[in-house]
Amino acid sequence: MFNVVKNLKSYDMFLIGLLSGILLTILAAVLVLPKMLFIESESKYNFEETASLISSGTTENGWAMPHQYDLQATLKKHGFEVRPVTVFSVCSPVLANQILGSNDDQVVSAMMPCRISIYQKTDGKTYISRMNAGLFSKLMGGKTKKVMTEAGAGSEQILKQIIVN
Repeated sequence: MFNVVKNLKSYDMFLIGLLSGILLTILAAVLVLPKMLFIESESKYNFEETASLISSGTTENGWAMPHQYDLQATLKKHGFEVRPVTVFSVCSPVLANQILGSNDDQVVSAMMPCRISIYQKTDGKTYISRMNAGLFSKLMGGKTKKVMTEAGAGSEQILKQIIVN
């Protein structure tokens, strides 16, 4: 085996190294990246208090809440029982205008508005999840990157008094 490796040309070794690097990068992306794209934090409060604090924090920070989804109620209508889950659509009108007012950036409107989800796990605690906008923004460029970074920071500002550090 050692003789076979020794006889390979440097070009072959380069290709083996390159392919190994690509494979390891893909493996790392598949195993690690999905866990990094979302942030989950435990709430200091019960489900109802968390929902109320997110609603008031949204308004206090100059953001809007165009919609709220009670997924527990929705699934119950279809015969499924799940623990409480509510998804809040939150929006900074100032930031949204920067995206929606630009032909080049409107494509990311599919990710608007920002979402904050609260849910209760079997341990009885309430958790908050949201997209890691700061990380996701690194995949974008220009104005979209700037707006997503600001939106992520704004969402965290809404949540900072609610989450367990």
